[in-house]
Amino acid sequence: MEKRTPLYEAHVAAGGKIVPFAGYELPVEYPTGLMKEHEAVRTACGLFDVSHMGEVTFEGETALATLNHLMTNDFTNQPHGKCRYSALCYEDGGMVDDLIVYRRDDERFLVVVNAANKDKDVAWMRDHLLPGTVMEDISDDVAQIALQGPAAPAILAKLADESALPTGYYTFTEHVDVAGHDCLVSRTGYTGEDGFELYCAPSDARAVWDALLEVGADEGLVPCGLGARDTLRLEAAMPLYGHEMDETVDPLEAGLGFAVKMGKDEFIGRDAIAAKGEPARERVGLEVTGRGIVREHEPVYKGDEQVGQTTSGTYCPHLKKACAMALVRAGSLSVGDEVEVEVRGRRVAARVIPLPFYKRAK
Repeated sequence: MEKRTPLYEAHVAAGGKIVPFAGYELPVEYPTGLMKEHEAVRTACGLFDVSHMGEVTFEGETALATLNHLMTNDFTNQPHGKCRYSALCYEDGGMVDDLIVYRRDDERFLVVVNAANKDKDVAWMRDHLLPGTVMEDISDDVAQIALQGPAAPAILAKLADESALPTGYYTFTEHVDVAGHDCLVSRTGYTGEDGFELYCAPSDARAVWDALLEVGADEGLVPCGLGARDTLRLEAAMPLYGHEMDETVDPLEAGLGFAVKMGKDEFIGRDAIAAKGEPARERVGLEVTGRGIVREHEPVYKGDEQVGQTTSGTYCPHLKKACAMALVRAGSLSVGDEVEVEVRGRRVAARVIPLPFYKRAK
């Protein structure tokens, strides 16, 4: 039986098309439609219910050491009020998940994990805690709302003291009053646009959601569903667990080397990743030049040789073309190469292009 987020009734009232996702009933789109929702985020602003995400706290004198042991990134010099992306690996280097670590102070951290992996992640992390660290899964006590798009700062400033809002990318501020409700506000997102993610008590979520939609109406704010969330992240070439990464893919192969600090003394999976040497696979971008849409798990050919397979693919509404990401044998393809993707027994022409497909203007 799927759970419902604190915003379920708001989605139903707005005509959201509800589908099961990661154990929750969530809107895949609203009557506005995926294409318009996607474009609203690129040109104005969109509002997403991401309360299905998992939140876990780490506290204690060894909390920092525990995170450095569990994860590939290095949090030693992470300032208070900063967020840092990381991978979580098994001993063989395959990925348990990707996540974001929020540093509250020297001994208090918030970790945000993917909804579909929450229980698995929590169990893995709990089994590998260092003595002196207290870990708590607070997912059921937190609602999360994402306000994404170029108009996000102007909209949020109507409900909160602008001077209290985080200004730098991957920064956060605790205890921000948003429409009279206490929120942790971070300058983060999963769309490739500027924006915020707001964490609040479940009992406050509907009031914050409604207030944002009301003050954002003149700025073009619309509620958005899972469909637009996926097309936006793919257009921005953001990896998704179960697609670009999983337990068979190490973070270097997934193109996440920026979040893997091999110079650390140790982390789970470090030795296995080091033993592999140079990554055997790499993530590349494809622009479909033939007729058709490329999806995930479809073979990629250079000539008659299969060099890899796609991991995600769709029509990108803002770019007005079909794109896909693929994991291919390292060094087998270069930007500009012509390839073919086998879609239901038919070869579809594509070209290797740089990632990300879309990057917002600063």
